[in-house]
Amino acid sequence: MSKSGVMKAVAAVLALAAILFFTVLPAQVEASKNVVLKPPPYTVNDSARALHARLQVVDLHADSLLWNRDLLQRGSRGQVDIPRLIEGGVAVQAFTIVTQSPKGLNIEHNDASSDNITLLAIAEHWPPKTWNSLAERALYQAAKLNDTAARSGGRFTVIRSVADLETYLLRRRFERDITAGFLGVEGAHALDGDLGNLDRFFDAGIRMMAPTHFFDNDIGGSAHGIAKGGLTERGREMIRRMESRKMLLDLAHASPQTFDEALALAARPVVVSHSGVKGTCNNTRNLSDAQLQALAKNGGVVGIGYWDTAVCGSDAAAIARAIIYAVKVAGVEHVGLGSDFDGSVTTPFDTSGVALVTEALLKQGMPERDVALVMGGNALRLLQQSLP
Repeated sequence: MSKSGVMKAVAAVLALAAILFFTVLPAQVEASKNVVLKPPPYTVNDSARALHARLQVVDLHADSLLWNRDLLQRGSRGQVDIPRLIEGGVAVQAFTIVTQSPKGLNIEHNDASSDNITLLAIAEHWPPKTWNSLAERALYQAAKLNDTAARSGGRFTVIRSVADLETYLLRRRFERDITAGFLGVEGAHALDGDLGNLDRFFDAGIRMMAPTHFFDNDIGGSAHGIAKGGLTERGREMIRRMESRKMLLDLAHASPQTFDEALALAARPVVVSHSGVKGTCNNTRNLSDAQLQALAKNGGVVGIGYWDTAVCGSDAAAIARAIIYAVKVAGVEHVGLGSDFDGSVTTPFDTSGVALVTEALLKQGMPERDVALVMGGNALRLLQQSLP
């Protein structure tokens, strides 16, 4: 083959590789990361179906904005989109923003020296300014959700305030084929070291943020970090600023020391948006009885997750067992749902099947009033207390 022929062949291979990188790879990565063990449709018994139809279901955690899907379209991969939220009877979904994820992620020890999101952002055609700025990644994902609402024809609302929430809930009494969401951030490293970015996040609609995610940062220690220390002085100042803006503090992934110090400082109820409990699944990812009791004393809510590390099981019955244990320790007013859908986890069902949790709770003997609280009533109360 001539030199020019070799160059043309190389160019063709590179072009094909680029096409695969920007089109096929992102979808394959998501499909491999966000697995649904049993795809829809889902069926539940008559009593569960009747109760679920009356509930205001709230899920405190989903990472759907990380992926390259139009959430207005029913997806063939992933676990959350607007049509499936409506089908599942979900009234409010927290859309949580991931800005950095370490390579070799685990629940024991991670540092901040690597990042899986940069390559994903490039492959998914995120703006170049997001490639080297965690704050820009957060703002880009927030803009994606706000754009989704703008294009939804009223089917989807972004909740920014108590007034927004009340208006939406009143509307939903007569229109059940709508849903809503609010924005959160996993890990305050998203601030890029500048607490002034809190104001930019607030203006973009972000109303919840966690000090840490899977590694320690300049705000505090992570349960999965290296040092696993407590709040820094910058972290204390962040909490004070968040509370002054009426932003909800999320202690998911916090180290035990950060958890205790944040609760001691907090003047408002906090949330643990997605977790399990050591009482049914004993590992470093999950909350101890003492942490559950401290959260209850604060007036906060824990969202119980749906994945195996959270509940040591792969069905709705395991989720219900964790919820019932948390209720026993913390009280029924302090437990909710925190699926971690689309968070690189395998779940028993997608969001269209959340009625399976209602059914499992009823089967395990929980009274209907308590089911209503944990399926969304407690989280709604927290939002009504906490939003500006």
